[in-house]
Amino acid sequence: MLDKTNRVSTGGSRGKTPPDEELIARFQNGDVYAFELIVHRYKDPLVNFIYNFLGSRIDSEDVVQETFLRVFKNKHLYRDVAKFSTWIYTIAGNLAKTELRRRKRRRVFSISQMGYDDKDYDIPDTIFTPDKIVENQIKGGTIRKEIDALPAKFKEVVVLRDVHEFSYEEISTILNIPIGTVKSRVNRGRLRLQKRLKHLLAK
Repeated sequence: MLDKTNRVSTGGSRGKTPPDEELIARFQNGDVYAFELIVHRYKDPLVNFIYNFLGSRIDSEDVVQETFLRVFKNKHLYRDVAKFSTWIYTIAGNLAKTELRRRKRRRVFSISQMGYDDKDYDIPDTIFTPDKIVENQIKGGTIRKEIDALPAKFKEVVVLRDVHEFSYEEISTILNIPIGTVKSRVNRGRLRLQKRLKHLLAK
């Protein structure tokens, strides 16, 4: 599980770095080094977050690059009325959803072009990716597979809540859905996982 402090702090010999809101304020005032600190702080957590949806490290890195580009171009759109982490995860999540919609359109188009000949076609499987197959931790790999297999509306809240440890309020803002809906989906997603992972829980 990703520790929440890891996504809001940066280690190193320079000591404790400033909070997110101070960094973005400095960047808004022209301090490019503050933006570099933001990138260093959020790159890996965001890649891991997006990977849960796209199942591709390369695609996830592309989405995160676009996320930082949006932050750079639209830095003055951020207002210190919400946590910076919520703002940047909202941008990343929206871009991931856009990529998923593109994939769906490409897949439908590809299948529609197949015709009715006897060729075999491989449809990409975003659940069983190579790094999952070579997962050293069998239990970890099974849990990841079951999370990936959840319906999208349950997977996104479970990942945000149980993997990245956002509060219900933050998830509500990131996904633009009511808090009650967030809580309901988290509970239903967890119940589905518990049923599918009974054999692991028993151990």
